[in-house]
Amino acid sequence: MPPKKKPRVSKASANSGKIVDAEKTSAAGGKRKAAAPDAKTGKVSESAGSPVFTRWLMKSEPESRFENGVDVKFGIEDLKALPDQTGCWDGVRNYQARNFMRQMKVGQQAFFYHSNCKEPGIAGIMTIVKEAYVDHTQFDKKDVHYDASSTPDNPRWSMVDVRFQRMMKRFVPLWELKEHHLQHRANGGPLKDVALFTRARLSVQPLTPEEFDFILSLEDKEPL
Repeated sequence: MPPKKKPRVSKASANSGKIVDAEKTSAAGGKRKAAAPDAKTGKVSESAGSPVFTRWLMKSEPESRFENGVDVKFGIEDLKALPDQTGCWDGVRNYQARNFMRQMKVGQQAFFYHSNCKEPGIAGIMTIVKEAYVDHTQFDKKDVHYDASSTPDNPRWSMVDVRFQRMMKRFVPLWELKEHHLQHRANGGPLKDVALFTRARLSVQPLTPEEFDFILSLEDKEPL
């Protein structure tokens, strides 16, 4: 589920509520570094866990839509308008999407995808600037993302901070991405298994480097 309202600029300290998953503590009490991602897939193979990705696509709604009297609109222009062009990506209420955010590392890139609008597609690129920490909106009864079953002692939902990096040279629409996806499924290609169509309902989706680079290359090409 995409953020339902404008992300706030994070006021928490860099370590406040932060979920630490970059390192795992060994039985002997020491730490080991997380494995480096595979150069081709962008995944980190964990013997006791799920693959870890390094590039992302994150969806939000650029057009006004009211939920419980609150306008949930938040497009890339709204991110650009925030102080330091930085905000927290709150309001994610899907466990798989949340888990993907918990994998994110500072410096990784994500496409800003406009969803639930007249022209869905990729508008720009942002950078992860703070790793996963507790999403405060789950405790706010006035917030559209309030979750009565989540408590400060046992928080259920997380968020990350993102910073606007740049607009795409041209908007890459969903219909164009779908055409490439269908072609690649039939003939082979980087978008044959892209999550935008294989896990379409997720508001936070992983991308392999091959998928990310191919999508990025479309900004320099004429649409199909």
